[in-house]
Amino acid sequence: MNKLTRLFWLILLALPYRTLAVPVVPQFRSGSSTTSSSSESVKNETITSHQYRTGYSYSASGHNIESTDANKYINPTATTLAEQTVGGVNFSWTSPNLESVPRFTITNPGASFSLQETLITPGLDTVTTITRTINSSTTTETTTTFGQ
Repeated sequence: MNKLTRLFWLILLALPYRTLAVPVVPQFRSGSSTTSSSSESVKNETITSHQYRTGYSYSASGHNIESTDANKYINPTATTLAEQTVGGVNFSWTSPNLESVPRFTITNPGASFSLQETLITPGLDTVTTITRTINSSTTTETTTTFGQ
């Protein structure tokens, strides 16, 4: 390169010159953004219930029979027993004295007869167990709108 060309480039580099910058302008006027989230849960439950009978039930029925009791009573004498704990529950109950259960005789010997006695004693009556599964889900959606 010759001296003149070098001098030209040197002067050109030394001279201040104006640079033009282009501003950055978004190319949109408005917009929106959507965010979505969801969750699911599963609950397993077991519910157990104990029902206790604290008294007794005695019944007698039939035909061509009668009580041998002088007063014709057909109810046994009640006896209260001590407390009991079953499944963490304390309870006491009333039960019949089985030695005082009524005695029956046939009214017309030789004729047909029937006798049915039922005794339901106190204590644990029923246990109910319910098992269930609860499924639940939640979805949340958020939309954001913006403009210029």
